[in-house]
Amino acid sequence: MSPIRHRRPASALALALLFLLAACGGGKRPSALTAPPPPEDTSTSSAPTEPARPIDEGPDIRAIGDDYTAGSDLPYGDPLTGEGGPLDDIRFAYDSANLTDEARSLLEKHALWLQSHRDARVTIEGHCDERGTVDYNLALGEQRSRAARDYLVSLGVAPDRLRTVSYGKERPLDPSGTAEAWARNRRAHFLVTR
Repeated sequence: MSPIRHRRPASALALALLFLLAACGGGKRPSALTAPPPPEDTSTSSAPTEPARPIDEGPDIRAIGDDYTAGSDLPYGDPLTGEGGPLDDIRFAYDSANLTDEARSLLEKHALWLQSHRDARVTIEGHCDERGTVDYNLALGEQRSRAARDYLVSLGVAPDRLRTVSYGKERPLDPSGTAEAWARNRRAHFLVTR
């Protein structure tokens, strides 16, 4: 007599194969080059869904220019004019870049403030009145801003925190053209940023 062979039915083998495929997931794997679908947002986010619109300027709202997009560049005073900062302007005599005693006293106070505010950077702007040529006033404004800078450095303010620029007669504080206006416009202005 021949030995008895045990055969497993084909249906049992097919069933085991289906079970194995189901356990492995059996689904098609996503390609590594395609991004996964975005997760469903179940939170209540306050993010805007519309693109940002330009700001409508008004009497109490002004758009800030690209110069002030970084927090470290925000001025201490008005972001557009730089006025209202912590350091007052110093004044100059007509056709002069020499520091007066009053200007030196004020610069000494500025140096103390700058030493206690180590994150502050200063742009010293040289300004002139409207008399004289454009080139002459630009040169005089540069001399005025450098005189203020050099005195602050002599008082211990680090030179890399100070920058000078001349606007000559191009940005008058008071454009009325009177003798009082000319005196206000002959100045060094301190634009303080963080």
